[in-house]
Amino acid sequence: MKKKVAPPPALSFTPRDVSLGLTRAEDVVFPLRWGIMGTGEISRQFVCASRECAGATMAAVASRSADNAHAFAAAHSVDKAYDTYEDMVAAPDLDIVYVGTPDTVHKEHCLMAIGARKHVLCEKALATSVTDAEEMYAAAERHDVLLQDGVWSRFFPAMEHARHLIQEGAIGDVVMVQADFDALYTTQAVTMAYGVDAKPTDIKVSGMMGGPGGAILEFENNRYAVLTFIAYPSEFPEVFEITGTKGRITLEQPAHCPTALTVRIPPVTPSRYMGGNTPSPLQRFEYPLPDSIRMPRPFPNQQGFYYMTEAIHRCLAAGLRECPQFNRAESLHLLEVVHAIKSLRADNPDLAM
Repeated sequence: MKKKVAPPPALSFTPRDVSLGLTRAEDVVFPLRWGIMGTGEISRQFVCASRECAGATMAAVASRSADNAHAFAAAHSVDKAYDTYEDMVAAPDLDIVYVGTPDTVHKEHCLMAIGARKHVLCEKALATSVTDAEEMYAAAERHDVLLQDGVWSRFFPAMEHARHLIQEGAIGDVVMVQADFDALYTTQAVTMAYGVDAKPTDIKVSGMMGGPGGAILEFENNRYAVLTFIAYPSEFPEVFEITGTKGRITLEQPAHCPTALTVRIPPVTPSRYMGGNTPSPLQRFEYPLPDSIRMPRPFPNQQGFYYMTEAIHRCLAAGLRECPQFNRAESLHLLEVVHAIKSLRADNPDLAM
């Protein structure tokens, strides 16, 4: 069997958990035996990407259908298939469960695994309400296990780099976020840019939640976000722009799982108006996906599950019960804002989460 190795350091931006001194980079080898709950497409892509983490073993899988579980195990070299979810989470030779089932049963399945004292990574959206999410986090705290909200965007090196630049003030004070895709992915760009303490003072929503449509979020001190919800099929740009008083960050397409960002920090702003129509100087940073991951028919950059899986291994090795890339406070804040947007268009239950 080919030995699993991490990508060369030059191809990555130092992950937040490592740069904060909370974990050690080498602890991606920390052994975790993963159980997969659900056998849909998202679980397939999670397994294909995450098994490349040096410490990860894809140990078990379960589904509503025993036949589906056994077929998935055979197709993706998972060690063992279980006939029920209950049997799998009760297994003593399992450390952590990936919940890849539909959103409507995330609470049930997470609480099942947490009750069996297994760590949990739950596919987004974590829950269908903030109240349910709070109950899930409280259960994880009682049982001293990790419950990680699977907003994988935050673990991409390009996204980590963008967050670092914002927090160190490289682009000044953020005054505008513009993003297009679905509600959850665009809103997480807003909460990253403005932080968990920034609560919208006003939200206006128009159109359809599943697209075409959009939302304008207003924050204190004349700060805004303009979100566009895209209809399928259409050829949409999917670019996230974060504009500050001193510069601008562009997360390039596909911005919810970016491998490149462009940073513009001119001597004076706005550069063209104050600099004789001179465009702002720019720096482009590229973070290619690990080329060791082979995944047939992936969604865009789905190999990037790998970054989130590695962070979980490092954090659990250090005894942490959340990843700083997307912790409990940020998870609850994001759900709160997304559901505030949704509540304004209750006639559109097809909100893309």
